[in-house]
Amino acid sequence: MADITLSFSPDELEMLVDALEVDLEGYAEAAKEARMNNNREDIVTFSEAATRIQVLIEKLREHIDDE
Repeated sequence: MADITLSFSPDELEMLVDALEVDLEGYAEAAKEARMNNNREDIVTFSEAATRIQVLIEKLREHIDDE
């Protein structure tokens, strides 16, 4: 996979982080519901998505703190 370089203002970066946090909450809630329903496949899928989103949020926050 190739790296992509993009340019964002600090405000735009914060908006992206905010949107990803909402998305993260949705996946975390879906994983919780999957656990309650004992749906192992969905638990894995939603948990993995939440983890990947969290990693991306952390990467983006590093650049917000630099500003």
